[in-house]
Amino acid sequence: MPHRVSVSQVAEDLRPGEGAAVAAERLGRAKAAAVAAREELPVLGADTIVVCGDAILGKPASDADAAAMLRSLSGRTHEVITGVCLIHGRDIHSGIERTTVTFAALSDTDIAWYVATGEPRDKAGAYHVDGRGSLFITRIDGSPSNVAGLPVGLLRRLAREAKVDLGFPDGGGQR
Repeated sequence: MPHRVSVSQVAEDLRPGEGAAVAAERLGRAKAAAVAAREELPVLGADTIVVCGDAILGKPASDADAAAMLRSLSGRTHEVITGVCLIHGRDIHSGIERTTVTFAALSDTDIAWYVATGEPRDKAGAYHVDGRGSLFITRIDGSPSNVAGLPVGLLRRLAREAKVDLGFPDGGGQR
């Protein structure tokens, strides 16, 4: 579908004591609002956060940080939470999607190879499900598109609520 990417410039910082789901939805809303302030079309904002145990894994700050994240994910199940916001005029519709992902046990060689590809550098949790990171995933429970960064089922629901036609078979918002 036709679209235009407009970077929001919103800092992706978490607030002290803020839960991952609250943060993801807040950041998705903030990104959408920042762009909607300068655009007249419907605006979509999203933010994805990876949670492993008690740790919130954002985008790695360095290759060493990416390797540490991958070590923490190795052989474990974690949660991917994406907050999505659709703004159409004065209407604001938002929600979150949660998906669990299980990783195989990774060797130091696996981690070093993957980090060297550069793929983990700008990805929450330091992996990309639609890229080489898929080699390490043994199970996904929930929305696969959420793990890729945009949960399309949630987007479809928000489009219906906002009455925005995003080109889905039923028109998205034309109920």
